[in-house]
Amino acid sequence: MGDWYTIGLALGVGTALGALFAGLLSSTPAGRVAAIVLAGATGAAVGYLIDDWTELLAGGIGGVLGAAASVVIVSGAFRRGGTRTGLALIVAALAAGLAGLALIPGAGYLEAVALPLLAVRLRRTQADRYAGLRSLARD
Repeated sequence: MGDWYTIGLALGVGTALGALFAGLLSSTPAGRVAAIVLAGATGAAVGYLIDDWTELLAGGIGGVLGAAASVVIVSGAFRRGGTRTGLALIVAALAAGLAGLALIPGAGYLEAVALPLLAVRLRRTQADRYAGLRSLARD
């Protein structure tokens, strides 16, 4: 297939690892930073195992992008009352699906673009906690 496939594979697997680390560690602000750093390092290591320095770079970039995007999504779920165990299981299943999709030629590139775009869109649409209900309360 060529280098474009292995680079996309490393990018997709790095994105999946980023989502996994964000799901496991995003319950605290320090955990969010740790998730991004660990995802970048692990994605780079997996990329290097796939082939050479281009895959190392793609895996690291995918890990950072996947973790940064997933941290936004997971922290929003925590703010709305999600539990640690439930979110970790859901995000782990999502990460496994993302890793499986990365095997499809070209899908790794799509994952690395789509997940951050989803996070930006969700971040823009998140309102404060039930702002409309406060207007109904009479003091």
